[in-house]
Amino acid sequence: MPTEPIAIIGIGCRFPGAKNPEAFWQLLCNGIDAITEVPTSRWDNQLFYDPDPSKAGKMNTKWGGFLEQVDRFDPQFFGISPRETQTMDPQQRLLLELAWEALEDAGQVPSELAGQLVGVFIGASGLDYYELIARNTNNYTTYTATGNRNCINANRLSYFFDFQGPSLTIDTACSSSLVALHLACQSLERGESTLALVGGVNILTSPWMSVATSQSGFMAPDGRCKTFDAKADGYVRSEGAGLAILKPLSQALANRDRIYALIKGSAVNQDGSSNGLTAPNPLAQENLLWAAYHNAEIDPAQVQYLEAHGTGTELGDLIEMNALGAVLSTNRAPGDYCTVGSVKTNIGHLEPAAGIAGLIKVALSLYYRQIPPSLHFNEPNPYIKFDKLLLRVQEKLTPWPEKSIPAIAGVSSFGFGGTNSHVVMAEAPVEVKSQKSKVKSAEDIPERPLHLLTLSAKTENALKELVISYDYHFNKHPELSIEDICYTANVGRSHFPHRLAIVTKSTQQLEEQLKAVEIGEEIPGVAKGQKIGRKHLKLAFLFTGQGSQYVNMGTELYE
Repeated sequence: MPTEPIAIIGIGCRFPGAKNPEAFWQLLCNGIDAITEVPTSRWDNQLFYDPDPSKAGKMNTKWGGFLEQVDRFDPQFFGISPRETQTMDPQQRLLLELAWEALEDAGQVPSELAGQLVGVFIGASGLDYYELIARNTNNYTTYTATGNRNCINANRLSYFFDFQGPSLTIDTACSSSLVALHLACQSLERGESTLALVGGVNILTSPWMSVATSQSGFMAPDGRCKTFDAKADGYVRSEGAGLAILKPLSQALANRDRIYALIKGSAVNQDGSSNGLTAPNPLAQENLLWAAYHNAEIDPAQVQYLEAHGTGTELGDLIEMNALGAVLSTNRAPGDYCTVGSVKTNIGHLEPAAGIAGLIKVALSLYYRQIPPSLHFNEPNPYIKFDKLLLRVQEKLTPWPEKSIPAIAGVSSFGFGGTNSHVVMAEAPVEVKSQKSKVKSAEDIPERPLHLLTLSAKTENALKELVISYDYHFNKHPELSIEDICYTANVGRSHFPHRLAIVTKSTQQLEEQLKAVEIGEEIPGVAKGQKIGRKHLKLAFLFTGQGSQYVNMGTELYE
């Protein structure tokens, strides 16, 4: 019996060089390499770096992918005391922020989800922050245990939002977040969850895992993932986090949610006893792909783009590409190449968050119908027979191929302990796109003479930042519908004590009003204040009894 597709309706992310999905998409389209030297705030490169990887206690690279201001956090917003925050892993802090942002992106009001069967599935494995705390036992407090156990990464989200569906933290190393997504989809299919938050997180605050991976020969000395290239010699470690909001397609359509992409199916398996604990198993990878496309009820020959695990190792790339070619080329027409790429060439290897980074890249690619380039591909790995495998590396930004079938993509993620995952994705259904186009034309809908935009925040400064953000958004996206923006701001956001309401005639006037608010100028049509008194005030309407402009006018107002 076929399963219903799962819709991705919201995204939140922090990746090297990108603080949100829009910035991440621009980074990808522009082919930006976000890798930098290790900041002094993390560890001392001079102390730990040595070009000889065999040197004890040293690492053969001084590069990485890092987030800015990872130590910054607003505990008051989440009802957490400053004392508890001190021993709280930055991974937990980051997930709280991204969960809120992803829910807002999805137009979901957190308070309306409280007590519901919302599942939380997080991929995480790092314990860097605990390593720092453990150096001095005087650092231990009442909150050290809950602040540094990986299970709390998911559980804290469920606690804060009062979500009562499954709450799991998954650790299968590099495949953690894609395995978490596999479990989230199963939970939605079985009805355990009606909505799911799924993602992964990785923060690098200690040098010791970088030393260990360097000693194991995993690290690229130049800090670049040269995936599929002849000079591939390892990966670069990176930090970041991503979250996606998932909902069954039928519910997303019924609620008129914006849909980035669909998850059509997925699979998880294990290498078993191979050439070594960390050695990839070619047959296991092939079996994984066949299982995923069988579950999705999609012919692998229809896949147009494949986001590979692609860490940039000579042997690993070869094995992965051979497995992809063996499956994806079956029944594929001659010359019909499937393009491949790896987000690790842009932002490095996020380890437990690597899978969700690849998934978000593909979701945005399907949404915008463009395929961004994979970087650092100059000379093909001579052992990979690209033409025979009907595979081609994506080297520049191109439109998604125009075909009669929907756009289909795959995402792979492999754990270094042998747990593998693959997800099959597709573009949003036609009815969603036609729905969007109908709203844009709006010729059959009478133009409203006035629009109402309401914004709110927990503090005065936060409200000002929100106003600036909306002003920037309108400037950058003049094509957006003012009706849609106002609707989402009014009913798809939580309402906080510091509030702003703007009555406006047009997008142009709204931009002028927002700029006036920014500089503190008082103008007509703008009301600003702070909520006081009772939590729930009663509302009454008084009508004149007139109103004969059209039939049932009074009935509509009443309803």
